[in-house]
Amino acid sequence: MNFSRIFVMASNVFQEVIRDRVLYIIGFYTLILAAAIRLLPEFAANSEGKIFLDFGIVLMSVIALIVAIFVGTGLVNKEIEKRTVLVLIAKPISRSEFIAGKYLGLSAVLAVLIAIMTVIYLGFLQIGHIPYAITSILIAVVFLFLQISLITAAAIGFGSFTSSLLAVILTFAVYLMGNISQDLLKFGRLSRNPSIEHLTQALYLILPDLSRLDLKNHAVYGLQALPGPTALIANAGYGLLYSSMLLAIAILIFSRREF
Repeated sequence: MNFSRIFVMASNVFQEVIRDRVLYIIGFYTLILAAAIRLLPEFAANSEGKIFLDFGIVLMSVIALIVAIFVGTGLVNKEIEKRTVLVLIAKPISRSEFIAGKYLGLSAVLAVLIAIMTVIYLGFLQIGHIPYAITSILIAVVFLFLQISLITAAAIGFGSFTSSLLAVILTFAVYLMGNISQDLLKFGRLSRNPSIEHLTQALYLILPDLSRLDLKNHAVYGLQALPGPTALIANAGYGLLYSSMLLAIAILIFSRREF
């Protein structure tokens, strides 16, 4: 791979997605948080602080997920449908560089989006005089980015060989199943049925365990609720490794496609 060509591709994707007014979503995020911090005291008795802490990160996660799925699935598929992919791969850029550039470009957009939303979120916590543990929130946000990066790799992978609609459905299914993969494993053990247990174990090995990258609830209760440093490093490594594996599969599939 030529990293300079990947950087150029990633820069083009970054500019293209920004031009598509993705950052207007930040305005939506701000308005929702402003409404929440105003209305929560009316509905929550003495617990509005913890509710707002949780709500802000959940909303951030939902927005980032929507961008990752809907933009990610269309990045490659749009090029295929418009036949512009023929021009791009005819230039001195390999198919692996094409996919890697798309992934890194969208990941950069998501990093900027999550960073700005985090600043806004912390600003509202200050305005509302809501006590919070900044270290635990920042760790939760970093792991949110790792989770969304994994979903981005899945979205680009599905978008490289299916229609946009089917890619969206499949990526969303991976997200849902990934969040309950541990529950599937426990269900298999409780069933005491060898066939079901083998099936759930296979699904757990195939599907990403997104619960390992979900620290939203931990952020609400501070550092004492977070896993230890060893577990955090292991979970972060798991997220990076799984994302790399999905990206490698996407590159393999796209490399074998005929146009």
